[in-house]
Amino acid sequence: MNTLATIPSVDRLLQEPKLRAAVSEHGHAAVADAVRAVLGEYRAAVKAAAAAQRSAEELVAAVLGHIEAGSRPSLRRVFNLTGTVLHTNLGRAVLPEAAAEAARQALVAPSNLEFDLAEGERVERDSHLEGLVCRLTGAEAATVVNNNAAGVLLAFSSVAFGREVPVSRGELIEIGGAFRIPEVIQSAGCRIREVGTTNRTHLRDYERAIGADTAAVLKVHTSNYAIVGFTASVSEAELAELAHAKNIVFITDLGSGSLVDMTALGLPAERTPAQSLRDGADLVCFSGDKLLGGAQAGFVAGRRELVEKLRRNPLKRALRLDKARIAALEAVLRLYLDPERVRTAVPTLRLLTRSSENIRETANRLLPAVQAWCGSAATAEVADCASQVGSGSLPVDRLPSAALRIRWAAARGVGTGLAKISKALRELPVPVVGRVQEDALWLDLRCLDDAADEALFVDQLQKRSL
Repeated sequence: MNTLATIPSVDRLLQEPKLRAAVSEHGHAAVADAVRAVLGEYRAAVKAAAAAQRSAEELVAAVLGHIEAGSRPSLRRVFNLTGTVLHTNLGRAVLPEAAAEAARQALVAPSNLEFDLAEGERVERDSHLEGLVCRLTGAEAATVVNNNAAGVLLAFSSVAFGREVPVSRGELIEIGGAFRIPEVIQSAGCRIREVGTTNRTHLRDYERAIGADTAAVLKVHTSNYAIVGFTASVSEAELAELAHAKNIVFITDLGSGSLVDMTALGLPAERTPAQSLRDGADLVCFSGDKLLGGAQAGFVAGRRELVEKLRRNPLKRALRLDKARIAALEAVLRLYLDPERVRTAVPTLRLLTRSSENIRETANRLLPAVQAWCGSAATAEVADCASQVGSGSLPVDRLPSAALRIRWAAARGVGTGLAKISKALRELPVPVVGRVQEDALWLDLRCLDDAADEALFVDQLQKRSL
């Protein structure tokens, strides 16, 4: 009979050999807390007459499971099989090994973060990145902050605080996390002056909007959205000429921040900071963790006197980067100095340029393991699909890819079945994240291009079953 009297005490359970071993690894307090939690749940179930008799071995297993769950980090590695290479929810760009090692070195030992080793004096932490950014973009000067939105905020707070900024209505976009460009500009202490219409804006619209209170003109590059059909927009070169004729600043928000000609890699064209600066932009803002393939950051590059204004702004200190990201970004930027190597050295570019044939070969190798894991509950097959860049980069362009398409075997309960499969994959030691579409779970394999990762993926499937 299952009664409260049959439940072992905390001290009794702690004497079990496996829990004594757990104490050596995790400490007495953690293991004792886990024992109390498991016995508390068991006691409550017994009182409610909802629990069968549990042996000491079963209770020990429950305690060990509780300890494992509690010691597991919240931020964990996952397999990104969504088909979105720069997935914001999954951390965007994956760093090159050289960048990860540079960040590790910066974290485990003192560094010359704000110290000039040659002169023995304090320097700006931007100095580790500025020369590389200028060399790669043609800018006179550059600074770096926490992300691109922070760069835009700092730029307008520094050069247009309390004054007016004309922006095309077709460029008043919303970025990730429901943050909107107008709100970012207004937070910088500026007033938005909307010009043109949603689909068509002309140079004369800007000319009419510029007045004595205008400080700068903003151009938002269409990396987060696309307007097609009966459309018109003003080029950066035209806006730069107008702004300079009116003696005001012209700022471009490029968003994605590609440093190379994407068409040379066989990818759709994406405007670069170098192109914007050549066309007359005074300041260009772009991201570090999107097409550039580095750590989260926002670069602002352009005219020296304007960049110096940004550096003197008190917001700059609030928005500055830490040493680990500076070290990682320096390593990534140095890879761009070798155009022959950057395509394979930067994971983002390597994944984006991976051929569909190569991805399909991976899919064919993994199909037997995935089908075995599914058992009779679901069927898996190789299918063509389309990946996307993600994080607002090249929003309408798709990349031919291949996936493992998993369908629920039963005719009924498809939605519930796919949810069960998705949950089971997310509960693997290295969680697997795919996408549900067209009554199937798709595992797009574009981002699974490493042999060791492929072996790990198969190994953890073989140790469990759906």
